[in-house]
Amino acid sequence: MLNKTIAIGVLAILAAQSAAVEAKTLRLGHSATESNPRHEAALFFAKRIDALSDGDLQINVSSNAQLGDDHQMLSQIRLGSLALSISSQGALGTVIPEANMIGLPFLFSDVETAWRVMDGKVGERLSEKAQEDGIVMLGYWDNGLRQITNNVRPIEHPDDLQGLKIRVPPDEMGKDIIAALGATPTPIDFSETYLALQQGVVDGQENPIANIYSQKFYEVQDYLSMTNHKYEILPFMASATIWNTLSDEEKAWMRQAAKEALGYQRNLMQEQQADQIDTIRDSGVQVAKVDADEFRASTRSVYDKWEKQYPDFSSLIESAAEEARQ
Repeated sequence: MLNKTIAIGVLAILAAQSAAVEAKTLRLGHSATESNPRHEAALFFAKRIDALSDGDLQINVSSNAQLGDDHQMLSQIRLGSLALSISSQGALGTVIPEANMIGLPFLFSDVETAWRVMDGKVGERLSEKAQEDGIVMLGYWDNGLRQITNNVRPIEHPDDLQGLKIRVPPDEMGKDIIAALGATPTPIDFSETYLALQQGVVDGQENPIANIYSQKFYEVQDYLSMTNHKYEILPFMASATIWNTLSDEEKAWMRQAAKEALGYQRNLMQEQQADQIDTIRDSGVQVAKVDADEFRASTRSVYDKWEKQYPDFSSLIESAAEEARQ
């Protein structure tokens, strides 16, 4: 009888330990494919958490919008039903409108300048605003400078965009830029873009090279124009509701792993881009450069609109960009 009692006690302890381990498994969702640097860096983050915690804290990564699109996952973050998400700038902009201004046209000529801005006062301001909306910001990953593809003609000057239907994500800044360039911005979910291009629902789309490559948009497009018209971040977010249930030690692991993953993801984006452009070109897509000054002049109205709506943040980010360029 005693042995049976001991055995039952041991089983109870093991069950409790198992439940505790399960309670420390956090879900991380994103909308990119497994070949995207976003996913590779998410796995890197999960491995670092496992190592730092000696297995006490686990991260379960779900890719390819398995948990919903970026907007849906952002809602889950705020509600506390999802622990972590590597989202999009456009989705964040629906909650914090100022985040859209990171994508002001031609604000950044290279990603390194953008990184310096996001790692400074601009990033701090957005993190403060995010906290008010139930979001803990763990870092601003890189989504690169956006380029335009289409099936109609080479895009080298703004006039070349006249009359074209260009898929954009559902964010206001992207729509404003494409409209200012003379095309018709057409919001379509990221996961539905390939089919929309293939079926001719739109003439083209605009995305960073990493997305054009990983989503294989180049398979159904004839022309790629290196416009560099808009920079975007990938906000790495945690639910404040779930974050507040973590111990100080667990939060420290999360912060440390997030910092390492930030550098890993940014470097990975840069390391892979040249080979990705070569693959796109080798597939038969015509790659062209553009007259940046012409495009910049054509999008001046976008600055006028957003500077009027958010003068304080506009002053902050534009001055930070100027300082970072020096």
